[in-house]
Amino acid sequence: MILIIGIFLSIGLYLIFAGVLKLSSVNVTKAMLNSYKTEKNTTKILEIYILQLATKLSKFIKIDSYKKSRLEKNLKSSKMNISAETYICKAYIMSGSVLLLGLISLKIMPIIFPIFILMTITVYFKEIKKADEKLADKREKIESELYRFVCTIEQELKNSRDVLSILENFKINTTENFKEELEILIADMRSSSYETALTRFESKINSPKLSDVVRGLIGVLRGDDNSGYFQLLAHDFKQMELQRLKKEAQKIPPKIRMFSFLMLVCFISMFGVIIVVEIAKSFGAMF
Repeated sequence: MILIIGIFLSIGLYLIFAGVLKLSSVNVTKAMLNSYKTEKNTTKILEIYILQLATKLSKFIKIDSYKKSRLEKNLKSSKMNISAETYICKAYIMSGSVLLLGLISLKIMPIIFPIFILMTITVYFKEIKKADEKLADKREKIESELYRFVCTIEQELKNSRDVLSILENFKINTTENFKEELEILIADMRSSSYETALTRFESKINSPKLSDVVRGLIGVLRGDDNSGYFQLLAHDFKQMELQRLKKEAQKIPPKIRMFSFLMLVCFISMFGVIIVVEIAKSFGAMF
């Protein structure tokens, strides 16, 4: 009965708050949430309600201009189409919900309250770092393509110094993440100064490796002979790529070890069964 009363009380309180705060309908917020999400996951109803509430309460969140501009830049790069205030408010609501459950647990089972405190802190940092994590993952995928990109530039500079043409040719054979960024860069270069577009591209990704590449391309635009520069850059990137692949390879043996152990158990079991059967047959013949 307490559980049923709690459910109906929660529904009633939500309807009251929805009326007071003038929350939008589920369908409207679902469309907004789908535009904010980059993954093709099923939209959860609870997430819709949280985003509705975060959007309404975001006007009470105050952020200094530097932090806001940095966060909005990360959100835009991560394709999370919400404001910085809504993003922070969503993190507060998610962690606050866990803390509220912890306060309720004080009446039922106080001993588990510290667990809810730890969960509250974990949920807050997970939500507040989500944009940075997505941007870091995107940066890592782009950086994995830079070695091929630099090698292509090095070869193309032997025949042409048309930076825009080099970018367009490489865009066809690269990964989806880098292709998308190159398409934005190419469109920006067509509509504005080449150097300005490359500088914006560099600041958007915020990768030291990409900064080295952009610096070389700007030098080419200014008339410098940067063939040797890109040759040295290709050598350095090759060493970095080999180190990255070694790190990836080091993660594989523990997984293989488990399957190797299972295969060993299967072989021992197979021979063990054969030996046991033969021994049984020998004892049967003796008696």
